[in-house]
Amino acid sequence: MIGDIIETKQCQLKDPMDLFHSGQVVKICAPMVRYSKLAFRTLVRKYSCDLCYTPMIVAADFVRSAKARDSEFTTNKGDHPLIVQFAAKEAQVLCDAARIICPFADGIDLNCGCPQRWAMSEGYGACLINKPELVRDMVRHVRNQIDNPRFSVSIKIRIHEDLKRTVDLCQKAEATGVSWITVHGRSVEERHQPVHYDAIKIIKQSMSIPIVANGDIKTLKDAENVHHLTGADGIMVARGLLANPAMFAGYEETPLKCIQDWVDIALEHGTPFTCFHHHLMYMMERITSKQEKKVFNVLSSTSAVLDYLNDHYGV
Repeated sequence: MIGDIIETKQCQLKDPMDLFHSGQVVKICAPMVRYSKLAFRTLVRKYSCDLCYTPMIVAADFVRSAKARDSEFTTNKGDHPLIVQFAAKEAQVLCDAARIICPFADGIDLNCGCPQRWAMSEGYGACLINKPELVRDMVRHVRNQIDNPRFSVSIKIRIHEDLKRTVDLCQKAEATGVSWITVHGRSVEERHQPVHYDAIKIIKQSMSIPIVANGDIKTLKDAENVHHLTGADGIMVARGLLANPAMFAGYEETPLKCIQDWVDIALEHGTPFTCFHHHLMYMMERITSKQEKKVFNVLSSTSAVLDYLNDHYGV
């Protein structure tokens, strides 16, 4: 039974580090551009997700502009535990962003894994895995300047072709006081190739802080398998949760109740139509025919979507 290994109930702890010491595998919603916003985080928390990340936010913009802060970050009382992920390349800028966010979140994460060309050309994301001293410097600065000892500082990385370099990076980060490390088991060049879970296992065995496994986890069964293969303390999921936000609660495909919950939450939060619709397209991918998709995917208003859901699914 899957639930024997990975609890399908949500852990009630609100402190991220307590989650990792709870003896259960921590179930985590990944940072997803445009998608892991407050409304979606609210939904997955209803279905046994323990810890959520915001989409990646460029720290320099966040510090410089109140407008950027308002558009990039929203939260509420129930949105915990919450990790805010930043793209940064200067220690003081990351510290300034962390200080602003500290009263509203439980920790920050430094993105060292985004392989997109724009991020790498700006000195953000995955190019940081080749700058272990800079990563160490950024983590140390945040650790020294944030007074709250419960505030977590984590990093999310990709792996090197030469795994020794990845282990070295992780050990340097650990020595500086990083709280945990999320490892996406692919190199910067790899996109759809199989995930190197063996590499995550080696990293886990080389560290004493928690390690989170990420990459190609689509079901709770996958999560159990990856936990077995790697020994990871947490499992982070992106596309699997988009397709089925109830995945961590043990559902094989999105239940109608979850679709109903998304409609209610999205309307309550004033979610823009495009985002509202895109989430539904992902959620209904596995439960709709080609013909139904042709109709549903071109609907262009909230009322049309609500009518469709009501007529076809009684939602």
